[in-house]
Amino acid sequence: MAPVFSHGDLRLYLLNLLDESPRHGYDLIQALSDRTGGTYTPSAGTIYPRLAKLEEEGLVTKTVDGRKTVYAITEAGRAEVVARAGDLEGIEAGLADSIRLIADEVRGSVREAMKSLRADLAAAAQADHAAADARRAASATTADGARADAREQLRRAETIVGEFRASVRADLRGHLARGGTLASSTVRDLARALDDALHALTRSLR
Repeated sequence: MAPVFSHGDLRLYLLNLLDESPRHGYDLIQALSDRTGGTYTPSAGTIYPRLAKLEEEGLVTKTVDGRKTVYAITEAGRAEVVARAGDLEGIEAGLADSIRLIADEVRGSVREAMKSLRADLAAAAQADHAAADARRAASATTADGARADAREQLRRAETIVGEFRASVRADLRGHLARGGTLASSTVRDLARALDDALHALTRSLR
C-alpha cells in the first residue's frame, strides 16, 4: 500500500495543524486520522520524534498541562507555513490522491475477500449436500437391508409353518391309514399346542 505522506511532508503538515490550534500528541494523531478518512493513523513513535525535531528547530514549543504535553507553533513555524503554502496545497492534493488509492486497494481487498468467502461458503454447502446425500444413501441402504432381512425372516417363518403343517398332515394321514384313531383328548392337546405356538409367534413379532 502506498504511503500517505512523502518524505518531509508529514513534518510540514504537522506544522499546518498546529497553526490551526495548539494540540497535544493524541490530538495530532486523531486529526491526521480524521483528515485521511481513517485510512492513516500514525503511531506515537511516528509523531513524537517529529515534534521533538520541530521543537529543536524552534518551530514549535511545548508546555505541560497536567498529564498532557501541549504543542504550539512559534512565529518561525508560522512563517514557514506561510512560505510553503504552495507545498501545502500539493500535499493536500497528494493526500486526496493517496486516500483514493488506499480506498481502491481496500475495496479490492474486500472484493477479493468476499469472493473467497463466497467460494468457501459454496464449497461448504456442496460438502454439506454431499454429506446429506451420503447419509440418505446410507439410511436407504440400511432400510433396504432391514427390509430384506425382514422379508427373508418372513420367508423362513412361512417355510417353517408350511413344513410343520405338511408334517402334521402326513403324520395324521399315516396314523389313520394304519387304522389308528384320534381320541378327543389328543385333538385337544394338539389344538392347545398349536394355540401356544401361535401366541409365542405373536409375542415375538411385537
